[in-house]
Amino acid sequence: MITSSVLIKNANIVNEGTIVNGDVYIENGIIREIASQISAKSPNVQVYDAEGKYLLPGVIDDQVHFREPGLTHKATIATESRAAVAGGITSFIEMPNTNPQATTIEKLEEKFDIAEKTSYANYSFMFGGTNDNLEEILKVDPKKVAALKLFLGSSTGNMLVDDPEVLEKIFSSTDLLIAVHCEDEDTIKENTAKYKEEYGDDIPIELHPIIRSEEACYLSSSKAIELAKKTGARLHVFHLSTAKELELFTNKIPLKDKKITAEVCIHHLWFSDQDYKEKGTFIKWNPAVKTAKDRDALFKALLDDRLDVIATDHAPHTKEEKNNVYTKAPSGGPLVQHALPAMLEFYHQDKISLEKIVEKMCHNPAILFEIEKRGYIREGYFADLVLVDLNAPWAVNADNIAYKCGWSPFEGTTFRSRITHTFVNGGLVYKNFKFYDIKNAKRLTFER
Repeated sequence: MITSSVLIKNANIVNEGTIVNGDVYIENGIIREIASQISAKSPNVQVYDAEGKYLLPGVIDDQVHFREPGLTHKATIATESRAAVAGGITSFIEMPNTNPQATTIEKLEEKFDIAEKTSYANYSFMFGGTNDNLEEILKVDPKKVAALKLFLGSSTGNMLVDDPEVLEKIFSSTDLLIAVHCEDEDTIKENTAKYKEEYGDDIPIELHPIIRSEEACYLSSSKAIELAKKTGARLHVFHLSTAKELELFTNKIPLKDKKITAEVCIHHLWFSDQDYKEKGTFIKWNPAVKTAKDRDALFKALLDDRLDVIATDHAPHTKEEKNNVYTKAPSGGPLVQHALPAMLEFYHQDKISLEKIVEKMCHNPAILFEIEKRGYIREGYFADLVLVDLNAPWAVNADNIAYKCGWSPFEGTTFRSRITHTFVNGGLVYKNFKFYDIKNAKRLTFER
């Protein structure tokens, strides 16, 4: 529902480390005024009474796989961005390992064209690096593209960048933020071969974190960080999954000054290896969900700022694909609709404050990627906003799952908090399980 003027009243505004009750006035998609009380300036203003609900900046998810083009039996930009706004995610950054891969400027722009027509949430895409596309990497405009994605393990197509000389050249040559998936491929191959010899293709899923081990993660992460320090490259390490890797990161520097940053994903904060017995391949991710000790260490590092952002790594597959034996079941799962409710559940468990959730899911992605005028509730910023009722329990079930794949690792979970309204650039796109067929999204731009 798009109107040129919107007034949100009586909201508990969670922003920049504080919670204050007040009103927010929006005009033409921009936040124009924030005050304790604002009167409607004309009869044409659409007024929403928040009735004491909590108003958050729209979540920015810096790592999703929406599968388009080429893998649209699993998901599309339209279906998954729609699920994202139901989860309070108003902006996403999507990965390059689609089919075809976004490893040329031409293929990257084709994805932007699709999103412009079909996305419900604001969007950007990462450019993909390979062993032989440095010339294309150097053509990327850093003001228009989120980052460069390098797979240093667990890649698709030809996107595994495993030539050390090429890797150093890329790190030395680009001003783009370099985002990396870190798992050592040789270690994983060796472990897989060992267990395949014992079990064939039907390796017990409980061995997944042993195959994609702590050692595989640490070896790759430490090499990437060493290279970033050597070359001065701006490095962002995706989806940390082990306690050991946390020693590689610091909380001694403000985020805006960090050259090396890291994220943690929802599934690594929620699940542990104890959950494989019940969930099976439906919680098979790369990197793997590991021990409860790892999970607790990740949460601690999130709170003490060694880990900078929370993301989803949303990567849907069909139920049929996930129901395969270990070696044939793909890794990844859908998460954008349930990431914020999961974090709010941690709030109810007294594990994290609302202010910290907003910092890690809204403010910090905006700082880290230098996203223009998003991630905060500030006058002059785009009106990407989410209203949350902290006392409106709901259960995840097949009837309310919005993903094209039709399943969720959270199925059967009851969340105590509900996202009631999502605004994208001032337009109401979602309200209490109802979607408005309005595409008010914009391409993200970057202040670089």
